[in-house]
Amino acid sequence: METIIMCGGKGTRLREETAIKPKPMVEIGGRPILWHIMSIYSRFGFRDFILPLGYKGEVIKEYFFDYQMRNSDFTINLKSGNIAMHPGYLEDWNITLCDTGQDTLKGARLKRVAKYIKGDRFMVTYGDGLANIDLDKLLEFHKKSGTIGTFTGVRMPSRFGAVRTGEDGKILSWEEKPVLNEYINCGFFVFERKFLDYLDEDENCDLEREPLQNLAAEGQLSMYPHPGQWQCMDTLRDSLKLNELWEHGKAFWV
Repeated sequence: METIIMCGGKGTRLREETAIKPKPMVEIGGRPILWHIMSIYSRFGFRDFILPLGYKGEVIKEYFFDYQMRNSDFTINLKSGNIAMHPGYLEDWNITLCDTGQDTLKGARLKRVAKYIKGDRFMVTYGDGLANIDLDKLLEFHKKSGTIGTFTGVRMPSRFGAVRTGEDGKILSWEEKPVLNEYINCGFFVFERKFLDYLDEDENCDLEREPLQNLAAEGQLSMYPHPGQWQCMDTLRDSLKLNELWEHGKAFWV
């Protein structure tokens, strides 16, 4: 089963990093967040990846093209140019990298890589979110739902404290950053191949608008409630937080 990781966005709210690289290549602990996401899937046996590229996609191509050299010892003869790579651990991942346009929205990016999807079911996620998600449970939930698509929902803590007051203005309760009752979409999708019919290659086809809205209207979209942790890397503050978790041995997604 292929996993498509969206890698084409410009990451404008993380401009401190994305001025020179695409957001999936922003590092946590010396590795791109993209590598961390792929590692989550790999631990559950999902090792076939499709990466729809856009903004600065050449940076991602170069990273994986040179991956063996970056992560292995080797001997090079400068006169002949012959290189002997020395055995060592490298991830057993199959990665298809596909240019899907600079300004293309996610639905169209997915449609444009459809030719590389071989099976009747596939996974999709964003290139900037990490979770301690059990992908086996997600997949089993999707199968039981009988729907065309399943997304993962999480409850998020409020950014601010919440207070409840009486009619006289006295505080009845004070809760610092409570967990909200509403779920938000954190990605980690599973789709049946039929979902590709809801998409088109027009660059303005956005995954979260008509395609998913139409799926929901037809009763063909389910939500898997993730009870654990999730964190996106949307801003510099998020990047610093994720790196701090990594440095202190508290990376919940590992």
